[in-house]
Amino acid sequence: MRWLYPVLGNRQFLWLLLIVNILGTIYGYIWYGWQLRETPAIFLPFVPDSPTASLFFVFVLIAFLLGKNWPLLEALAIVTLMKYGIWAVVMNFLVFFETGEQQLTAWMLIFSHAAMAVEGLLYAPFYRIKGWHLAAAAIWTLHNDVIDYVFFMLPRYSMLDQITPQIGYFTFWLSIASLLLTYYFCLRERRFELKIRQ
Repeated sequence: MRWLYPVLGNRQFLWLLLIVNILGTIYGYIWYGWQLRETPAIFLPFVPDSPTASLFFVFVLIAFLLGKNWPLLEALAIVTLMKYGIWAVVMNFLVFFETGEQQLTAWMLIFSHAAMAVEGLLYAPFYRIKGWHLAAAAIWTLHNDVIDYVFFMLPRYSMLDQITPQIGYFTFWLSIASLLLTYYFCLRERRFELKIRQ
C-alpha cells in the first residue's frame, strides 16, 4: 500500500479531496434539512451523522495542507467515516431489497458512503492519534448511538421502521468495530509522515 503514499500526499489530490468533501458535507446537511427542522435543538449536533463525519475529515485535510496534524479530529474522522460510511451502504441496500426500486440517488449514496469509509482508512498511517483521542471519539460515537436509538433521533427510513431495534443493535457493534479498527490502524501500526508533494 505504500505505493499510494505519494498520491495521498500530492497537494493537488488533497485539494481535490477537500473540495469533494466540502461539497459532500454541504449536500449531506441539505439532505438532512427536513429532519433537522423537526429536531429539538439539544439533539441537532447528533442527527446529521454522515455530513458531520465528512466535516471532521475536511478539517483533517486542511491540517494536512497546512503541514499539521489535528489528532482529535483525525480520531473523530476515521471512526465516524468508517461507521457511517458502512452504515449507509448497508441501509441503502436494505431499502433496495425492501422496495425493489433502483434509484440513481440510492446508488450515489452507496458509492459516496463507501468512499467515505475508504478515504478515512487510506490516511490512517498518517494520523497522530493517541489513546485519549480515541477515548474521546468513543464517547462521541457511543453517545450518538444513544441519541439515535434511545431518543429516536436516527435517520428516518420509513420502510425499515419495523426493524429499528435490529438496526440499533447492528449500529452499536459497528461503532465498536470502527473503534477497534481505529485502534489497530492508528495506535498499533507503524505511523508515517505525510510528505506533501506539489
